[in-house]
Amino acid sequence: MELPFAEPYKIKMVEKIYKSTRDQREKWITDASYNLFNLKSEEVFIDLLTDSGTGAMSDKQWSEIMVGDESYAGASSYYKLKRAITEITGFGYFLPTHQGRAAENVLFSVLLREGDIVPGNAHFDTTKGHIEFRKAVAVDCTIKEASDPALINPFKGNVDTEMLEDVIRENPKSNIPCIVVTVTNNTSGGQPVSMANIKEVSRIAKKYGIKLILDSARFAENVYFIKTREDGYASKEIREIALEMFSYADAMTMSSKKDAIVNMGGFIGIREEDLFIKASGFNIIYEGYITYGGMSGRDMNALAQGLYEGTEFDYLESRINQVARLGSKMKEYGIPVLEPYGGHAIFIDAKKFLPQIPKEEFPAQTLAIEIYIDGGIRCAEIGALMADRDPVTRENRYPALELVRLAVPRRVYSDNQMDFVAAVVGNVFIRRKSISKGLKIKWEAPILRHFTVKLDRSDV
Repeated sequence: MELPFAEPYKIKMVEKIYKSTRDQREKWITDASYNLFNLKSEEVFIDLLTDSGTGAMSDKQWSEIMVGDESYAGASSYYKLKRAITEITGFGYFLPTHQGRAAENVLFSVLLREGDIVPGNAHFDTTKGHIEFRKAVAVDCTIKEASDPALINPFKGNVDTEMLEDVIRENPKSNIPCIVVTVTNNTSGGQPVSMANIKEVSRIAKKYGIKLILDSARFAENVYFIKTREDGYASKEIREIALEMFSYADAMTMSSKKDAIVNMGGFIGIREEDLFIKASGFNIIYEGYITYGGMSGRDMNALAQGLYEGTEFDYLESRINQVARLGSKMKEYGIPVLEPYGGHAIFIDAKKFLPQIPKEEFPAQTLAIEIYIDGGIRCAEIGALMADRDPVTRENRYPALELVRLAVPRRVYSDNQMDFVAAVVGNVFIRRKSISKGLKIKWEAPILRHFTVKLDRSDV
């Protein structure tokens, strides 16, 4: 008989979580101005807001914390991390940062100027924020198939290379310092990018003398999908595929809080010495000295160990199968979810779930609030609220996809808890027609508004 899937780890410690009442949750979310980021953690039963920094570290990672070297310069922890990064990514130069957006800040401080254009595949919120903060323009060149949540395509995160080349031809090359490819493509539903596509984007970048940057927060999950979905890679090891993938890029940024399974940390991988030298100056200004860059030695140790663990096939199979199992359970309830399932999260199609809520009333955020009220589950809106306003016209941007993301932390929740999540969303789906009003903005920040926005019911 075929054996059922089993996780390649056992549980050593547990943390108690509080199961609140519906009345409590209704009060808490009202007090939080209908912004799930404003909730206190103890007001959340199952937290699927993000998979960033929320994973469970291993016994080996905790052991590495105990032997961290906290020397200001030249710590052994730096060299341990450097060795891991070089072995797994192939980049000979790297700069540690305290998290992924810090890596973007340092690298874009070197590369971007006002008026520049940065094409890519649906830049995520912080990436787009750093680009637009510098009065540059992020151009989405994701393939059109990505905008259809029901379409089955193994690599819906791919770049439309014809569109990319059109953007390059139609603008001065001096105004396009880099192309950013996000692996996996979070904004489009955690969808992977194929090796063939990365290779072709690299060819185009080299043709026009433009740098290719990989946003690599979930690179290991992307590599897993290449191994399991793309011809010619089934027999290759995860790290072997990772080395090939990174070989096509000039640099990478990474929020290590995802695929390196740590609570804090990030880095920039760089191929050329000249770019490394220029970025080092900004790293010292914004982060700290180049051999710690905003990270303690103990955290660099845990990160190095996490990179090795995060690129093990058994771990990745367990992680991605748990996410897919949640997606399958939700689909059984008739819930419209984006397919194929992403590597780190299940994405609900809020337009199909709540077609009665107009786009101006933020249907995905409305749905996320209802899921929290019903079951104490915190998830995230990936839609018009996160898309923010056009920096020139200040009009709301309405993306093709209006999604609710349920991001699954690594090695944290059981399948029983995932079944609970699916059932809660299923109950909201049963009563979906009774949800008649969306949300309106009371206050918002000028950039990256979704983190701190204050909302109210649209009928108030």
